Amino acid sequence: MHYWLMKSEPDAFSIDDLARVKTEPWSGVRNYQARNIMRDGMQVGDGVLFYHSSCAEPGVVGIAEVASSAYPDPTQFERKSPYFDATSTREEPRWMLVDVAFKRKLARTITLTELKQQSRLEDFALLRRGTRLSVMPVSKAHWNVILALE
Repeated sequence: MHYWLMKSEPDAFSIDDLARVKTEPWSGVRNYQARNIMRDGMQVGDGVLFYHSSCAEPGVVGIAEVASSAYPDPTQFERKSPYFDATSTREEPRWMLVDVAFKRKLARTITLTELKQQSRLEDFALLRRGTRLSVMPVSKAHWNVILALE
């Protein structure tokens, strides 16, 4: 089993939205490194830290799991979608996604500020300067440290 962190802006799609719909395709990722993680790294059953970004209090807000193998993101083919990619074809899709399933909402938000204060997370990818990925790996040790903060 592997562990991941997936960022979402809560005004676009929040942990409460995931709780309501139960399972959601993680569409619209347009970064090759994040795409490769979903395509090549994620497996059904892997753990996901659901992270709210670009908001008043960014942080880990819930737990989800990878619910499908990677498959082509249909938004790349939808001309009216903000994620449309005219260079991608159904025969050779450029963008992939996985489905993400709700597990639980945390009792409280574990804030980015709080994460930065944890010496055991100093090499955590989320806390590295310049890291802007919306999907990133989490070690089992970091997973345990973060969830112990709840």
